Amino acid sequence: MEKSPCVKDLQKVLFGGKRFGNHVDEVSPGLFLGDMSAANDRYMVWKLGVTHVLNAAHGSRCSEGNRHYYGDGVHYYGVPADDSPTFDLSPYFFPCAQFIHHALCTAGGKAAVLVHCAAGVSRSAALLLSYFMICHACTLMDAILKVKERRWIFPNKGFLKQLCALQVKLRQP
Repeated sequence: MEKSPCVKDLQKVLFGGKRFGNHVDEVSPGLFLGDMSAANDRYMVWKLGVTHVLNAAHGSRCSEGNRHYYGDGVHYYGVPADDSPTFDLSPYFFPCAQFIHHALCTAGGKAAVLVHCAAGVSRSAALLLSYFMICHACTLMDAILKVKERRWIFPNKGFLKQLCALQVKLRQP
């Protein structure tokens, strides 16, 4: 079995490459990763065809979103995460992956999911990486490279450690 990369190796890969300045990017068909500016712009959310919003900064002052903010046509899931290396994001990996997967698989190809936090590079990126690992059997490195094709991300060190632990868990028979 091949050895998993350490957090320092992951950070080197994450730090490299072009840094995108968009508020929102489509990282795979119907799956958007964005910041609070994109999420708080209801017109932009509507224009993108977003049917589901996963807010990884729920309850923080930078995020206005909630169930009622977007109206009845948008399903909302809020994760009250702090962008701190000591915050345990791992209990949200499977529920968030399920939320994204269910949205993209049950709407006959007409769903679009916006995953966001304040800057769209750490909390939301970590949850999106866990989705690719859980639902698409990607390694953490493959998930990082997939997302980095479309958007610059940089989950904090604590989240990277939790994603490494998820990879170990997913590899267990």
